[in-house]
Amino acid sequence: MKQFKPNLIKAALISGGMAFGCAPALAQDANADAVDEDNLEVIQVSGIRGSLQRAQAIKMDNTSIVEALSAEDIGKLPDTSIAESIARLPGLAGERRNGRTSGISVRGFNENYVGTTLNGRELLGMGDNRGVEFDLYPTEIVSNILVYKTPEAGLMTQGIGGTVDIQTVSPLNAQKTVAINGTYEANQEDAGNPDFDNKGHRLSFNYVDQFADDKLGVALAIADMESPRQEQYFRGWGYATANPDNAAEGVEVPEGTVILGGHDSYTRSAMLERTSIAGVIEYAPSDNLTIQFDALYIDFEENDARRGVEEGGAEWGTGAYTITGVEDGLVTSGYYDGFLSVIRNDSRQQKAELTTFGLNVEYVINDNWTATLDVSSGEVDKRITDVESYSGVGRAGIDGRPLTPRSWTMTSSGAVYSDHPTLDSVDLADPSSIYLAGPQAWGGSLAPVEAFQGVEGFGPDTAQDGFVNEPVFNETLDAVRLDLQGFVEWGIFSKLTAGVNYQTREKSKDNNGFFLTAPSWPNQELVPNPIGTADLSHIGIEGVIAYDGLGLYRSGYYTLTDAELFENGRRGDTYTIEEDILTAYAKLDIETEIGDVLVFGNLGLQVVNVDQTGTGFNTTTGPTGFTSAVAVSDGDFYTDVLPTLNLSFEIAENQFIRTALGKVISRPRMDDMRPNNTVSFTFNDQQIISSNVANGPWSASSGNARLKPLEANQFDIAYENYFADSGYFALSFFYKDLTNWHVAGQTVGDFSESYIEGFHQTSGQTDINGDDVLDENDIVPPATFNGIVSFREDGLEGFVRGWELQGSIPFDIVHESLEGFGVFASATFLDGELDNGDSVPGLSEETYSLTAFYESNGFEVRVSATKRDAFATETRATSLALAQIEDNGVKQIDAQIGYDFSGSGIEYLEGLRVTLQGQNLTDEPTVRVNPGDSRQITEYQSYGRNFLLGFNYTF
Repeated sequence: MKQFKPNLIKAALISGGMAFGCAPALAQDANADAVDEDNLEVIQVSGIRGSLQRAQAIKMDNTSIVEALSAEDIGKLPDTSIAESIARLPGLAGERRNGRTSGISVRGFNENYVGTTLNGRELLGMGDNRGVEFDLYPTEIVSNILVYKTPEAGLMTQGIGGTVDIQTVSPLNAQKTVAINGTYEANQEDAGNPDFDNKGHRLSFNYVDQFADDKLGVALAIADMESPRQEQYFRGWGYATANPDNAAEGVEVPEGTVILGGHDSYTRSAMLERTSIAGVIEYAPSDNLTIQFDALYIDFEENDARRGVEEGGAEWGTGAYTITGVEDGLVTSGYYDGFLSVIRNDSRQQKAELTTFGLNVEYVINDNWTATLDVSSGEVDKRITDVESYSGVGRAGIDGRPLTPRSWTMTSSGAVYSDHPTLDSVDLADPSSIYLAGPQAWGGSLAPVEAFQGVEGFGPDTAQDGFVNEPVFNETLDAVRLDLQGFVEWGIFSKLTAGVNYQTREKSKDNNGFFLTAPSWPNQELVPNPIGTADLSHIGIEGVIAYDGLGLYRSGYYTLTDAELFENGRRGDTYTIEEDILTAYAKLDIETEIGDVLVFGNLGLQVVNVDQTGTGFNTTTGPTGFTSAVAVSDGDFYTDVLPTLNLSFEIAENQFIRTALGKVISRPRMDDMRPNNTVSFTFNDQQIISSNVANGPWSASSGNARLKPLEANQFDIAYENYFADSGYFALSFFYKDLTNWHVAGQTVGDFSESYIEGFHQTSGQTDINGDDVLDENDIVPPATFNGIVSFREDGLEGFVRGWELQGSIPFDIVHESLEGFGVFASATFLDGELDNGDSVPGLSEETYSLTAFYESNGFEVRVSATKRDAFATETRATSLALAQIEDNGVKQIDAQIGYDFSGSGIEYLEGLRVTLQGQNLTDEPTVRVNPGDSRQITEYQSYGRNFLLGFNYTF
């Protein structure tokens, strides 16, 4: 029987430049150790062509359907993190958050449904759920990245979308390297806030060496980054039905025409600071024993300031308005007499630390059998401090405060404002007239606080001058894995791998929040220590006063009132999730022939036993805060059986048909697994007197600690043609039958035990029949004590299917004069939905990616372009909770030009490479809209172009 030896596997033995960035890219799958390296031609290829060859060899040699990136792909594209590089792979798409590619979708499923591993071990993220925020991982620590699109039994961490495995270097198999990298970064836009800069840097040090007669290898990577971001932001409150009576003369307002109800817009400046340390120690005292210890530490901090205004307008404002333009059911221009503008000086600080360790011991028992023990531990601590600070022309309750009149025009970037045609404007940047006091009466939740009662003209609703959300997350993950693998001669089966993996995981969230009141309440004082003006010219407003809201909070300036005393949602979103997962698996590698066709692949089975528990609080609010906050616990114990089959047929030399069948799962979202039940009562007269359960005052929401994994049955088929060392094209089709997805369920609950006489009632003006006027002293209890309870449950079904087309073409195969030119491109076409009509989070119908390059005599030029259609995603909403929205997608172009002095003939410049990189060259915004009308803009974010000038020096 002929042995599978692809011609391109020789590329996998090539070593490159940087220690972690250009290590040998050996395919780390079941087939890698079956390759007869003694008969391979070892050549030295560097640059992007070498990286494409290595990635192609990994893809070609794998028994599953995968995408691969080698180190040169990551290290030399204009990328500050692995996120931008992964996003260019076929079937994958990146999601920008705050101007930086962070989220990754694989085959239409965002990162919450994608398994992510580091050297084969599950990797903790720094987000709210399981998804990994890929922008936190620097390129300097990576050797290879494999994206498994089809499941196989040896992958302990799987997802419905796929599995991303980030691999660091093996120092005993890497070239000795000492390298220093430096980059100067600048954003095209000047900082819109006076206390931020638009410039940053990246520095890194990479080291690899071998000692003790090459029995001991050490690799170290240290990377430090300060990366600025500037953002111009518009957010529409929503769109109300316009009143035709407010139309100017000659302007027709058809029935159903909508009008912008208000906005909060700002200029955002941010600085991300990230320090990463990765180390690997590999020791091979004998041919039979190899010990590897690796560790990763990431210290992440991002500070930002969001300064702007929050203003009602038209239907949701306080003054009269006039419509001056209408187009296709949308009011496009008008003016209103004014609103008591709320100046916002908001700040957010996100701090996180990730630490992970792994110890791997491999022992060769004999010529056929090898045993491996792997032990790992990881922890993430994260805190978000999000401060809202309100100021304006005076505190709510003070008479004579001037309104802010506006004219507005709707544009492709949202509303743009200008002066009112007859009324004078208000200078919101004048430090002599802006007070640190909430100009709107938004503090109704503070009604139970005795200190804010009994002041004539100033009720508790005037006492909110800001708010701070401060959730704290902690997550730990420990795992032990034992594997046994060996060569067998069992008919078509050539190798057996079997093992067990036990992991225990715990994640907790403590949802803290505080109302902020200026110490002068109910009096007012001018904003203390203003630092300048924040620029709002992108929405036509000259600017607003700027001050340090976070600094005021940190200094103890504000009077704090714990929101947990009045908002039962705080305890209702405080929880701990624990999981114990035992996985046993067996995988048989297949190698046989059918006629002249070589067939290889794997057949496997995983049995996953899960014990999950959620603890939290059931909460009900009473007249002075919590009536109850009762600790609760719930969970489940179950087993999943996951069969997989991957087969590849070499139908001609270096041409393959691959197919796969399998069952895949994604663990439930952490926030969905909270057992908490939060009871709410709506103090609305009409709802209190309604006997209709669906329209009554009572409601509750809860999670579900008994949720089963999301499940899908998957089928794949692909054709791959490797026609050159760095050239191939492939076409693939997949279908995922979603057999279990989580959906919002509802039931009717009895809230009689939550009823508090004298509190859960109304003294409204109509009786239950809506006819008679009641005396103001009459008390009306709820007409019903039943209400709707919302929760998460299993049982929703759906599908996702798609086509993927990709190719890598070196142009020298067309003519030798085109040596050095090449292109790598892909297109993905997806279709899918859930049975209730919801969108799959992260699914774009079309995604395109193109990288064109030229590389010769040390010169490198490349341009990368991506285009992604609209998709469903999440954003931070009230109390920093995640809310579903639709993203319009993105078109983005990045480019790089560089020169490698290694071939220059200048001896003292040997090892030096310089690059100039440009990101987001078309200044592509992020736009989110109301479904059904792309002109109804709810969010518009523009970030500007980003430029990086860097060097790499290898000793």
